[in-house]
Amino acid sequence: MIKEPFLTKKEVEQIANNYPTPFHIYDEDGIRNTARDLKKAFEWNKGFKEYFAVKANPNPKIINILKQEGCGVDCATSVELELVNRFCSITGNDIMFSSNNTLEDDFRYANKLNAIINFDDIELIDYYKSLNLPFLNKMCCRYNPGKTFKINGEIMGNPEDAKFGMTKEQIINAYIRLKEEGVKTLGIHSFLASSQNNNEYYPLLAKQLFELIVEIKNLTGIELSFVNLSGGIGIPYQPNESPVDIIKIGKDIEKIYNDVLVKNGIKNIEIYTELGRYMLAPHGALITKAIHEKNTYKNYIGVDACATNLMRPAIYGAYHHISVLGKEKDEKTNIYDVVGCLCENNDKFAIDRTLPKIEKGDFLFIHDTGAHGFSMGYNYNGTLKSAELLLKSDKSVELIRRAENSKDYFATLI
Repeated sequence: MIKEPFLTKKEVEQIANNYPTPFHIYDEDGIRNTARDLKKAFEWNKGFKEYFAVKANPNPKIINILKQEGCGVDCATSVELELVNRFCSITGNDIMFSSNNTLEDDFRYANKLNAIINFDDIELIDYYKSLNLPFLNKMCCRYNPGKTFKINGEIMGNPEDAKFGMTKEQIINAYIRLKEEGVKTLGIHSFLASSQNNNEYYPLLAKQLFELIVEIKNLTGIELSFVNLSGGIGIPYQPNESPVDIIKIGKDIEKIYNDVLVKNGIKNIEIYTELGRYMLAPHGALITKAIHEKNTYKNYIGVDACATNLMRPAIYGAYHHISVLGKEKDEKTNIYDVVGCLCENNDKFAIDRTLPKIEKGDFLFIHDTGAHGFSMGYNYNGTLKSAELLLKSDKSVELIRRAENSKDYFATLI
């Protein structure tokens, strides 16, 4: 797979005349097409809905684009709830509230908006009740099957070490409790592994949850109404990786749905997803300019962005492909560390990366930053978050979040 920028050098030069680097920019057409492909993959399920993971990109303009494509939102805190309600007018069952170690204010806000509250722990049901909050018509519980999660014998995740979700015994008791409290519509949610760039993950997860639904019905008589497969689908960050085939994934889940649920007399189970990375990552880029070159024991290219703008390489060692705009077809002759300005040695977008020769003033297009890019930023060393831009369908560019300034940084000081 060749990773091609969705902007040319000339286009970035024109944009930079109005919006200085660094900045994040998102491709509206790419976002819409991905949302439509996902919907097509699950069109066999009448109740299918994508609940976009707000944590991946909490920009109202992006959320509203996805809302226009029929998506809901997945929120985890009262601030995320306020964001989607205040700026996007999203309420009710268009919100999946999936939190853990939940705070009182978070529960109260989720209840106020009539969101689908997803209980992470059976104890939280008692806590919720102690707040004198009414149980809603539609609620959910999060399942953790424990052990390790394997695909073709390879360990892909270790749910037993995760702080999320309930055991099988706990979740069955939780459903009994919620029924006693008058909840009419119940669902199950689970997340077993992150960033799975294969076609097997979602079908295997779905099979586990469908089989558990049958078991719960046989044991308790309780019939669940929806399954939330959460997130976990990855993207090809590396150029030698292939994207998942979302249409195949949808068809494989349909077959398991019929084999496990329908054959056991269970019909009309709605399928939900909570994707963030898959929906947004490929459709965002961090644009930064080369400002310094340093040659000591290694060759460094210093850029005007830093881990404030994209933390994933610093904290995970994550790979993000880099294109030097205008030199996409040039021979890669130089080995660089591409670095920011922070007083931390992990502030590197690339280590020992083979790239074309980079000159001061070159624009670098850092790929796949549409999810968990801007949203994970911080203000270490007093660095400030960048602007966010939207490349619209008509190829115009819109400022959708201005860059921070020092007044923003000092605003909370007393």
